[in-house]
Parts: sequence; structure tokens; C-alpha cells
Amino acid sequence: MPALALTDHDNLCGAVKFSAQAQKAGIKPIQGVEVTLENGHHLTLLARNPEGYRNLCRMLTAAHLEHPRRHPRVSLRNLKKHSDGLIALSGCRRGEIPYHLLRGNYSRAYRAALTYLDIWEPRDFYLEMQDSYLPGNVQLNANLQQLARKLGVGLVATNNVHYTSPDDFMVHDVLSCIRTLTRVDGVHPDRPLNAENYLKTPQEMELLFREYPEALENTWRIAERCEPALDLGAPHFPNFDLPPGQKAEPLFRELVYQGAYRRYGRISATLRERLEHELTIINTLGYTDYFLVVWDIVKYARSQGIRHAGRGSAANSAVAYCLGLTEVDAMERGLLFERFMSLERGEKPDIDLDFDARCRDQVAEYVYRKYGRDRVASVCTYNTFRARSALRDIGKALGLPAAELDGLAKRLPHIHADQIKKVLPRLPELRDSGLDRKKFELLLDLCEKVAGFPRFLGTHLGGLVISREPLNELTPLQQAAKGMVITQFDKEDVEDLGLIKLDLLSLRTMSAVEDAVASIRRNGGSLDYDRIPLDDPETYRLINSGKTIGVFQLESPAQRSLQARLGACVMEDVVASMALIRPGPIKGNMVEPYIARRQGLEPVTYLHPVLEPILAKTYGVILFQEQVIEIATAVANFSPGEADKLRRVMTHARSHKAMEEIGEVFVTKAVANGFDPELARTIFSCIAGYASYGFCEGHAAAFATTSFKTAYLLRHYPAEFYAAVLSNQPMGYYPPRIICGEARRRGIKILPPHINLSGENFEPIRNPPSIRISLSQVKGLSRNGLKSILENRPFTSLTDLVIRSDLNVTELENLIKCGALEVFDQNRRRLLALLPGCLQRKKDYVQGEEALFSPSGDEKLEIPDFSPLEKHHLESEILGIPTGEHFMARLRNELAARGFTSVAELSAQPEGKWIKLAGLLFRPHRPPTRSGRVTVFMSLEDEFGLVDVTVFEDVYQRYGECIFSPQTGPLVVEGFLQRRGNLETIIAKRVKRLQL
Repeated sequence: MPALALTDHDNLCGAVKFSAQAQKAGIKPIQGVEVTLENGHHLTLLARNPEGYRNLCRMLTAAHLEHPRRHPRVSLRNLKKHSDGLIALSGCRRGEIPYHLLRGNYSRAYRAALTYLDIWEPRDFYLEMQDSYLPGNVQLNANLQQLARKLGVGLVATNNVHYTSPDDFMVHDVLSCIRTLTRVDGVHPDRPLNAENYLKTPQEMELLFREYPEALENTWRIAERCEPALDLGAPHFPNFDLPPGQKAEPLFRELVYQGAYRRYGRISATLRERLEHELTIINTLGYTDYFLVVWDIVKYARSQGIRHAGRGSAANSAVAYCLGLTEVDAMERGLLFERFMSLERGEKPDIDLDFDARCRDQVAEYVYRKYGRDRVASVCTYNTFRARSALRDIGKALGLPAAELDGLAKRLPHIHADQIKKVLPRLPELRDSGLDRKKFELLLDLCEKVAGFPRFLGTHLGGLVISREPLNELTPLQQAAKGMVITQFDKEDVEDLGLIKLDLLSLRTMSAVEDAVASIRRNGGSLDYDRIPLDDPETYRLINSGKTIGVFQLESPAQRSLQARLGACVMEDVVASMALIRPGPIKGNMVEPYIARRQGLEPVTYLHPVLEPILAKTYGVILFQEQVIEIATAVANFSPGEADKLRRVMTHARSHKAMEEIGEVFVTKAVANGFDPELARTIFSCIAGYASYGFCEGHAAAFATTSFKTAYLLRHYPAEFYAAVLSNQPMGYYPPRIICGEARRRGIKILPPHINLSGENFEPIRNPPSIRISLSQVKGLSRNGLKSILENRPFTSLTDLVIRSDLNVTELENLIKCGALEVFDQNRRRLLALLPGCLQRKKDYVQGEEALFSPSGDEKLEIPDFSPLEKHHLESEILGIPTGEHFMARLRNELAARGFTSVAELSAQPEGKWIKLAGLLFRPHRPPTRSGRVTVFMSLEDEFGLVDVTVFEDVYQRYGECIFSPQTGPLVVEGFLQRRGNLETIIAKRVKRLQL
């Protein structure tokens, strides 16, 4: 089969991958699409050449953007406007011509054909024949032949392929049921009637259409006429709007050197050599305009006072640092530019910019406005079937009980859909779930088959593409669920297509920093965040204590445990910790050797003296991707670009054979460079062991700067920092209730929301140190309701609030239940009892049935208030944050009498002591481990804080159901106390629910 056409319905999403894979297999790829016309009929279009492909993109863009979302329609006007370079086929049984022929309406079919012949020449329009053994097929094809002769057009035999082999019919049918919201025992016209829509062989097609040899011959003629429609090597980088008479490269150089003088004061010979090296590579690869565009975006953000930070491998560039795109000094750190860009690799630069989450859309709007809405779009993502989504969607199509499906899906870990069968017998929370294995066998088989299949198009979190020409000539555009225009290609495809993705990301940490700095200044401080000293000893003491909940990238249990042992005292330690706590380094046993060497408990050794300057700052441990590049350069004499190619191949290698081949190349070149063969193999084994999970040092350094500065804010301005973190949820690892618990443990009081004092955000108060909960934290309070409160307060009574605000009954009830109206009456139950009367009075007044009385106060009814425990539950439900006593504090006397230890008492206990502790469970999870055995990490919280708990495989197998089932109360953990640096953890031996 020398050629193959891909004609998906109303999209070209598969075009780029199809083109690459077909060419790799030696097959000519023909790009096409089956469009839906405004009359609901289908039409198949094939691109004869690049102009035809561009017209498909233009036509599909109009079909999607000019009609309601998910209902694209191609108008006759757009068919005529964008017909050049296309071959049209009359379509399947839902095509206009076959549709009328099947119903015996020959004259309407004839008129429809004339309409298409008015658009295309006879040599570019074919009547399409299919034979899927459906009723009426024989007569339909005979009528098509008769019509073709009358019109003087050709016939073509096609196959209407939807899957590879007949065995895939069931999967296709179930996916059709999911798409049409139909059960398998139901009926829908879009469901296939048989298993004939598979990819048939040429021999099968010849047999099917033996009576129509000209239709078979025309398939070859069409294939011969179709040229490659996609040029995947052509660049479509954005153009920077230059001042009159200015050229890009001189302007770029000027801006870089201006920035270098600002950053360094003077330009040394070494710096000039580095800048010239980078400028040469950037200009040679044609990315000058792209860098100017990114510089322009950052300049705009700075002019608007929008907090931002650059990260990713761009931090390895001195040019990026001089342009202000990152805050990492690549020269000072000795970072390799070739990790970012190189002539040998020739890949597109990856520049990630984080912005205050509230202003990211403002920055994106500037890009649309400056560079043209027809040249800028968001990148799509292909949301694929994973375990939980496959289980729910397929189970629903099979008609299985929703309650059973939901219970099982909630217990599944976040895994691929084809792993469900493997984990069912291994995970106790699934093994004992009451699942009828025989009943669910078909479901699990189908889940396995759809693993990784696309479910729907989503929107990339921050990826934008900017093109020098209209984007609808390169990719179809459509509307996403949230309204923005997206490409039909994901981030890999747009880059293969010759576009560059620019990540403009929303980072709530930037928002929290901005809010914290503003609060500090309102409270009389004069902090300059950009000048926070990175050598502040008190901040390092905080980091070393492990009490860094809320700090960017340093708050997870694993990071807090690492910091408590590492003893960081310089920024290099913080940078290293960014790379250490990742799944790969943990599996590769990098953490323990690094800590031991850092603390002098283990000697720092090197396999060869040439490795010492490369690995000295990481104590002889290969930790960063840049080190892989430098080792390959120093040992095997690779060029920096070749070395990065080696790193990338190893990173994505999936076979032992591929690794062996790469290793032989390395060893051969190392031997030629004077290294002993055995030593060369040993060095390569170290590289291979670390390369697949090495971390980019520039990225780690960018993150580390933000980490340290947020730790500084927590140490010196805890109320302002935690208020800012709480105002920008969700963010980070911990929910608001735990953040508030940490604030209390630092002596900061958490004040309940107040109808007259609380604002839209959490408000820090300096004296006494406290944080008032925001009104926006109240569950169910709408934006309009919040606006009504802020515009009309102060209020003097419940009646006053009801009459002068636009709050509905649910909003008023929730404000009462969470304590926001205690300024009117401490008795929340009494306020609830008075509410219906207040609402009726307002209604009567609005209807003119009652004069408005003076809303000065409310009645006093003798009603008992909610108990403290009831108030606790109400606040937890409505605010997510109890403002009073912690739930565990109410149980403390009883727990102490029963021999339970509190978190506060752990520091006084000897290591290895048997501990019995009760608390609220937080985030049990099972990260990958080096051994492959399941290890659960979780936390228990009481009124004194959090303690991290480790549950190894044997204990997990006994108590996993208790850990991962829905939590209805405190959990009890019994085990041995382990002290790691400044933090205590518990190695669990028993886990059970607390019996109250």
C-alpha cells in the first residue's frame, strides 16, 4: 500500500503525526478531512498540494469559529472560497448525493452533484463508492456508476476506515456510545452496524469492487496526483515589529549588551566571549525575532508592574539573563548554554515565563493585540483515557451501576488505563472492594484497549504560538470550552509544524508574593522583594527546621524531610534540593549519598580526575543534566551539542539494545580520547543511570531563588505571607485548614469572617498577629453577593443586611452558620430562626404591601445556640477552616488517658520508641520507589502540627483499605519513632480508625 489518506471528521488533529509516521513507513501521506456541511451532509476533501492543505485549515477554522462550539459546519460559500488544491469525494452514505440516491431521489442527487461541479472541475470531483455490506449498498453503487457516466466524472472506491482490524469493532462501538451518550443496549444512528469499517487489504478491495475496476484505478490516480502537503521542516517563527530602518540582529545585539552593562557594570573578555557565542547560535538558527518578541512581552509586564519570573532551560542563557528574561546568572553558575540551544541539536528554544496568576490573561491579551489575533492562539492538549476516566465512561456505556463504578474509580490511583488489571490484586483497597471480577471482565478489557486514546481537546495551561503568517494557514483553529481559540495540534505537533510555543504560565506563588509585599507595606514595612538577601541566616535556620509549609517548592513532606537533614547554608544547597526530590533521583538512590557527602559522613570520590571540576559542587554525584553534557564532552570528546543529543536519546530510550548502542559510541570515542575501556564503560553506566531523570540546573536555580525568597517572607512576615497564600488558593501542597494550623502554631490568631470587616482576601493584622478570614472563603457566596456586601456595608442588623443587600437565602444562611454575622448576635441558631421573617418583610416591602420600618435591630428569641462541636462542623463545611479549637484538641484529655502521644510531644521522645498517635489523615500517596515495592507516605495532623508517616509494603497490604477508603474521622497510627535531622517521622506498624 504505497499511499494512505487520513480523513477525520471536521479536524486535522492527526495530520502532523500521520505525516511523520507514514513517511517513516515509506507510505505517501495524503492529508484530508470529512467535513460536515451546513445541511448536515458529509463531504470528503483531499489536499493535492500545500495550498490544498492551507485551504483545509482555512475552511475548518471558519467551520468551527462561525458556528456553535462542537457543531462545526462548512458553508457552500467557504467551499467555493477555499476549493483550490483540493480533490472532493461525494462522501459516505451521509454524503448528500448517496443520501438522496438511497431514498430513490435521483433528480436531487443529480442537482447536488451539479452544485459540486460548479466548484470543482470534473477531474477534481469523484463519486465515492463504499461497500460495507449495508442494506441498499449494491443498488447505491450501481446508481453512482450511472450518475458518474451522465456527469462525466470519475468513480473512486474507498473504505471508510475507523479501525485497523475487525477485532477492534467492539472498542469503536463503545467509543461511539460514549460520544453519543448511548448505552450498548440502546440505539443511535451514529453507531456502526457491523465490523466492516476496518483497514482492508488491496486484495480485499479488489474483490469488493471487481465490478468497478475504474473505481479502483482512480484510487491510484488520486494518490499519484496528491503531493506532500505538509512541509515539517519550514520555520514559521514570529516577526518582531521593528522600528523604521532598524534590522533585527543589530537591535538584538544592542539590547543584549545594554542589559549586560546593567547586570554586570562592565563587560569582561570572558563575558563578551560568552555573549558572542550565544548570539551567533541564536542568529544562525533564526531565532532573533523570537527572542525580541519574548523580550517585548517581559518589558510589557514590567511596565505594568506585573510580577514575573523566567525558568526552564532558558536560565542557562547569559543572553536571556541580560535581556531580563530570567534571574539566573548563567555566567556566575557556569551553566551550559548548549543545554538550552545548540547548532548540532537545532531544536527550538524553550522559554517559560511565570506571571502573577491574576495578570497572566492581561499579558496574553497584549500578545494578541500586538502580534495579531489571526497570528496568535493557545495550544491544545489531547486529554486521553486514563484509569479513572476509562472506567467511568466505558462502565456507563456498558450500563454498569454508577455507584459501583464511582466507588471503584475513587479508589484507583492515578495510573494508565491498561494498568488497572495489574493493580487490582496488588492494592488492598481495591482487592477488598467487593468487585465482581467476572462481571467487570469486559469493562477491564476495554479499559486496557483504550489506554492513551484521546478523549477530547483541552487547552494547554500557558502555551501560546505566534506565527509570522495567519495561523489558519498552518493549523485549523477552534474554540475551547472556556472560549479561547486553540490550535488543533498539541505542543509537540506545533513545533514539528515549524511554530514555536511560548509558555506564559499562571503561577499563584507570584500572586501571593505580590499580595504579601503589598500587605507588608500597608503595615508599615518597606520590603523590596527583588533585593531580598539570599544569605539571610534566619531564613536558612527556618529551612533547616523543616517547618516550611507554604514555601514554594519546599513544603512537601519529602522536601521538609530533606531540608531537616541537609543543613542548607548557601544557595547551592537549595538549588541541589530542587533536583534531589524528584521521582527519578529517589529511585536512583541519589539522595542518601548526596546528604552523606554534604555532611562529611562519606568521602567525596571521583572515577577520574577529569570529573572533579564537573561534579565538585554536587559532591561527586551526577545531579544535573548539564553535568551529563559536560562529562560526555570531557570524556568522549563530544561537542556540547552532540553530548546533549546523547542525553536526550538516553532520556527517552526504552530498550536495552538502544542503550547498548549508545554506550558503544560513548566508549569508542572515550577510548580514542585516551581513556581505559573499562573506565569508560563505568563512567557511561553512571551517566546512563542518572540521565533519564537528571534535572536542568538552570531550572533548579530559577526555582530555588523563588523558594528562598518565599521562605524569607515566612520567616520575617508570617502573618502577611500566610494571608497571601490563603488568598490565592488553590496553590501548593497543603489546603487552607493546614496553612491556618501552621499560622496558629506561629502565634497568629485566625479570626472568623466578619460581615463589616472582612474583605475579598484574607487580611493580615500586625498587632496582635492575626489573619481575618475573607468573605470570598464562604461557600456559596457569589461574586454578585460579595459585591453587594462590600458596596452597602456597614450593616447594623440581620434585617438591615437582608433589606440592603442582594443576598439570596443560601448565601445568608451560610454567612450565619460560619459566624460572619456574630456582630449582630452571638447566637447563630437564633439568627437562622429570624431569617425567614426578615426575608418576608423584604418581599412585602418590595411588593408595596408594607412600609419599610427602621432596620435598627432584630428580635430576641430564646433559642439555644449550636454547640461548639456543631459550630466546628459548620465552619469546616462552609469555610474549610475551623476558626475555633482544633477538632483533636477536644479529644486530647481522653487520648492522653488512653496513652496517645501528641505531635508536640514527639521531639522529647527517644528514637525507636513505640508511638501511638491519633490525627486527621492528609494526602496518602504512593510515589515510585527504587525497589518497585509500594511505600505509602502520608501525614497525620493534630492540634499541635503535622507528623509524616511512612507505611511500608507489608503494613500497607494489611491496612491499605483503611488508609485509602473515605475518611470519616481521625486515624490511629502505631509504630516506631524515627528522627531524620530536625524532623520526627513514624514508621507505621498498625493503622486503624479511632474509636470514640
